[in-house]
Amino acid sequence: MQYAKLGKSGMKVSRLCLGTMNFGPQTDEKEAFRIMDAAVDAGINFFDTANVYGWGENSGLTETIIGRWFKLGGGRREKVVLATKVYGAMSDKHDGPNDEGGLSSYIIRRHLEASLQRLQTDHIELYQMHHIDRSVSWDELWSAFELAVSQGKIGYVGSSNFAGWDIAVAQQEAKARGFLGLVSEQHKYSLTCRLPELEVLPASRNLGLGIIPWSPLDGGLLGRNALKKIEGSRSGGNAERVEQHKDQLEAFAALSQELGEPQDNIALAWLLANPAVTAPIIGPRTLEQFESALRSLDVVLDESVLKRLDEIFPGPGGEAPKAYAW
Repeated sequence: MQYAKLGKSGMKVSRLCLGTMNFGPQTDEKEAFRIMDAAVDAGINFFDTANVYGWGENSGLTETIIGRWFKLGGGRREKVVLATKVYGAMSDKHDGPNDEGGLSSYIIRRHLEASLQRLQTDHIELYQMHHIDRSVSWDELWSAFELAVSQGKIGYVGSSNFAGWDIAVAQQEAKARGFLGLVSEQHKYSLTCRLPELEVLPASRNLGLGIIPWSPLDGGLLGRNALKKIEGSRSGGNAERVEQHKDQLEAFAALSQELGEPQDNIALAWLLANPAVTAPIIGPRTLEQFESALRSLDVVLDESVLKRLDEIFPGPGGEAPKAYAW
């Protein structure tokens, strides 16, 4: 397994992050346990989840499943760098008018305690804001996170779905307080979603954040079966988008065949080749999918292949403003 430091932190994480969003809604507990066991055996120490996973009335279910897996012992908890998120409403009647999406000292405190209980642990290595909440001051937010760090309940703070300027403001406010600030940004980034290259990636790189791409296969669009419109399959549900990107996907499939690697592993390897990226999030529904994704760590794309991928999936042209102005 390959490892890298998470942003400017001293903590090392595996170059692939195990995403757990499917655990509960699509993957039953038994299969989830098999996947997590296999991940640890493969050297993956970075697990990502969120308090809302399970969704709606089942929000918290995914964290609960992970907590039960930790409870099995055998050093499971000690082997994992655990990341979860806060922002979404948790359908908790005790929250009253505060049972809504957003961030506040109140929500951070209550939802952190609830996540710790579900996860059956006393600490979380990376606690992430699932979205920006511009209605709450950074004085309030950083005060709440500083307290959680000082209590030993969280190790580091990360962001998710932040704009480049949100990251810049957050780091400026943290620095003014003498606080470490953000160490990572979890962002939608893939061959078919390259807009983050304009501002989010350069802001993160310059301000010490590691990028954790979510949806690296763009909901299956970059998967090996995307062009096979099988009724009821994930790619079948994506039929309109597949049709929209048909020429690109056919060119991608041809390159994949030439390289002797499936499209999904090439898409992951492309992300891994970017020095701004710490670890793409893989979200397997089955053990077979997980084992297949591991191969991406061994796929090396040379400059000629990277150039061809740029031709198939053009980016925004570089960083702002040079991508569109002088």
